[in-house]
Amino acid sequence: MEFELHKNETSDEVLKGFTDYIEEIKDLFTLDLWGNIFLNCSKNEVLIFWLLYRKGEVNMSEIADYIHVPLNTATGIVSRMEKNGLIERTHSKEDKRIVLISFCEKGRAQFKALVDELLTYGMKVIGTLSADELKVLNNVFSKVKDVLKEEKAMTKPVNKVRKITIE
Repeated sequence: MEFELHKNETSDEVLKGFTDYIEEIKDLFTLDLWGNIFLNCSKNEVLIFWLLYRKGEVNMSEIADYIHVPLNTATGIVSRMEKNGLIERTHSKEDKRIVLISFCEKGRAQFKALVDELLTYGMKVIGTLSADELKVLNNVFSKVKDVLKEEKAMTKPVNKVRKITIE
């Protein structure tokens, strides 16, 4: 999938294309590259936000699979996000044994703020580009993705120990 931009797209269309693009490249960002640029959220927290935005509500196994961590690690991340009022756990109406995770208002607002900031700057940039420049930008996004894929292929997975304060 290529992230394509068109000058007359609405911000919702740009958001859809961008989230599809993020979905495709989410695993290509290293921890050092990603940093904590997304409102002091970890990479996995931001990825959980993306997953919840795309699906509305998910179970713990879906989260663990999506962010490529063991279930107990996903549970810790979700617990921290829940404690911070970003997400909530509820039991499925069909099967009370299933716990579903969804946005809380604070989490939805934080995700919206993140997206709004990205879209504001993105739309400003897009608004200044000609059709030819948009084509070049699309090519640049493709090249960035290719470089990240190559980098990931050359990098051995290293399990870094990250200290998380537990209160």
